[in-house]
Amino acid sequence: MHIIAVGLNYRTAPVEIREKFAFSDSDLPKAITELKETKSILECVIVATCNRTEIYAVVDRPQLCSHYLTHFIERWFEVKKDQFQKHLYTYENEKAIEHLFRVTSGLDSMVIGETQILGQVRDAFLTSQQLKATGSYFNTLFKQAVTLAKKAHSETGISNNPVSVSYAAVELGKRIFGTYVNKTVMIIGAGKMSELTVKHLYANGADRVIVVNRTFERAQELADKFKGIPCTLEEMPKYLAEVDIIISSTGAPGYVLTKNDIQSHVQKRKARPLFMMDIAVPRDLDPQISGLPNVFLYDIDDLEHIVDKHLQERKKEAAKIEVMISAEITAFEQWTKTLGVSPLISALQTKANVIHEETMENMLKKLPDLDEREIKVIRKLTKSIVNQVLRDPILRIKEMAGERHGDDALDIFTKLFALEETLQQQEQADQVARELETSYNKAEGKLAMDEKMSIRSLQNADVLAPS
Repeated sequence: MHIIAVGLNYRTAPVEIREKFAFSDSDLPKAITELKETKSILECVIVATCNRTEIYAVVDRPQLCSHYLTHFIERWFEVKKDQFQKHLYTYENEKAIEHLFRVTSGLDSMVIGETQILGQVRDAFLTSQQLKATGSYFNTLFKQAVTLAKKAHSETGISNNPVSVSYAAVELGKRIFGTYVNKTVMIIGAGKMSELTVKHLYANGADRVIVVNRTFERAQELADKFKGIPCTLEEMPKYLAEVDIIISSTGAPGYVLTKNDIQSHVQKRKARPLFMMDIAVPRDLDPQISGLPNVFLYDIDDLEHIVDKHLQERKKEAAKIEVMISAEITAFEQWTKTLGVSPLISALQTKANVIHEETMENMLKKLPDLDEREIKVIRKLTKSIVNQVLRDPILRIKEMAGERHGDDALDIFTKLFALEETLQQQEQADQVARELETSYNKAEGKLAMDEKMSIRSLQNADVLAPS
């Protein structure tokens, strides 16, 4: 088995490319299911954030599966691979594991040490797990990655200096206005990022905040925490002439504000500057807005150089986490080596049981006068001899599998006990079982779909039936 990671992030692709490959929350389960059904993909997790889109997979043929994953991205987003392939990175095995650990710990983030990515990776894993798209490898690896990240943040000072994306957005605004005192701020979106942004704004003197959201209830919920003004998207235009700062972070598929939306309010502002910060992917704010007079528009990529001072402090702490990551990679690799022991032990026990049964049959043919009790005693004693003979070799191979040359030990063990044929038979049986399970799942899905169609047909029939 091999672990592979394919993706693009803020380092390899600008926001105008990244936004083309953003998975919506509603489409993600379908994407995971389709990816899991791709040939040679045994386990998969999709991590999709504003700064990255990454696919992690357990595969049986890494080079061929890299092609499958690229083709999946091309097909899902309907973008030709020659338009995005140069932005992709691919990691295999140890490099893929290291990358995941760095991502979860916040070392691969635009803002080093930020903690939001930890929750995003955990949620991505849980979604795949619920869809039965993960197995023993990822169930272990992702839990280990989450545990490592928690340990890294609690045992180092990497989170001490505030350098989140929301913090960086607020700092950028201070460069234009100097202070937020007596400034009116509009926050578009009422998610976690928006809430963090409002906290930083209040800490920097903002005393009037308008919270805009698609649903009024959610806008009011966030506004009430900070004595702000709730507002729906439909009501938003009436405030555009009076706000000084607009910070947008929604999951909307298109622009929330266009150039025309802002242009009609520019004259009413009487040359007052308008600072606009778009921290959403896909972008919320039309890039053409930047051409309007006295309007300063920035997107998430503009934040990279805002917090250099605090990042230097975090980089010192990051070095400690790098050491922790190295130890965790070693631990995971040792665990994967022990996985190879189970088939060998099973094959050895199977072969021993076959020999035992054949020996018992030959003995019964030669000693036909034995009664049931005598046969039972002999079977039990000979079985005990077999188990005692196998016990020490099994214990030793478990120990050796986790050592430096564990793979060599497994090969020697296989040859020493001539287990090649038994292993092959087990693999064939497992393959048949997997194919049967896949066929069953597909048939079950088809039955569910047919049932829905039947119910819909009956409902339509009831509607169309003459009264």
